Amino acid sequence: MGLSVAVIAGIALDALLGEPRAWHPLVGFGRLADALERRLPRRRWAGVVAWLTLVVPLAVLAGALVWALPLVAGWAVSAFVLWLCIAWHSLKAHTRAVATALEGGDMVDARAAVGRLVSRDTQTMDGAAIRRAGLESLLENTGDGVHATLFWFVVAGLIGGPGAAVAAVLAHRAINTLDAMWGYRIPRYERFGWAAARADDLANWPSARLTAVSFALVGDGCSALRCWRCQAAALPSPNAGPVMCAGAGALRLQLGGGAYYHGVYEQRPVFGCGGPPRIGDIERTIALVGRTLWLWLFLIVVVDWAWR
Repeated sequence: MGLSVAVIAGIALDALLGEPRAWHPLVGFGRLADALERRLPRRRWAGVVAWLTLVVPLAVLAGALVWALPLVAGWAVSAFVLWLCIAWHSLKAHTRAVATALEGGDMVDARAAVGRLVSRDTQTMDGAAIRRAGLESLLENTGDGVHATLFWFVVAGLIGGPGAAVAAVLAHRAINTLDAMWGYRIPRYERFGWAAARADDLANWPSARLTAVSFALVGDGCSALRCWRCQAAALPSPNAGPVMCAGAGALRLQLGGGAYYHGVYEQRPVFGCGGPPRIGDIERTIALVGRTLWLWLFLIVVVDWAWR
């Protein structure tokens, strides 16, 4: 088993099995992070210490254990770890739950479903706001939950083999999880979450640009590139901006706008082009992301063959 086979196997496991239902390692990691955060002061240095304590030993120990295995066994274990870390199946399931509730006219379920995807307040959202929020989350999480995972797995695997691939993908998943927990600009995390937010920005920078290019290649390319170039800088996140603007342009949809976050209304830029999302656009977006995943798989196989 080699790198490209491990990638295909990991994605196939995700497609067939989804996330582990009984107990997911990230749940335990999140509880550990929450317990550590509650015991430390709200200072930047404490956030740095917590980040290093949670990310570095996990990546180093797991990578060393896999490195010590025979090569074929190492790649088999790396495929298993990739399955645990990639979020494509769960992202589709959560987003389709939003679409199903909206199509059935069940606003209570729709708000609950989109609340599992976004950090904004959902209690007063109407159908249009729910659909926009679901699509924005789908596009953004494609960048850091799918393509960034594959990017670091492949880059590290090409350079250092299965041990490096496992270390890189676990480190990225931990970084992404800590940013989701601590990266908010609210008093509780303004200082403590600084390291988590900055590390996530750095870890997702290259894959976000590659994701945006991918959207342009498999969707409306001219609109995707124009929206990325003209609109991304106005969005708060340096990585979500290119991904969401290119994705919205590739679909010719208009997303963004104001929403309530932690009880405070924030007016955010409108981005994309064309009209507002309608029934069926969630499935259309899932199909767009699916095409980028097939494109990446093809390129990974080619690069792995050329590298070897």
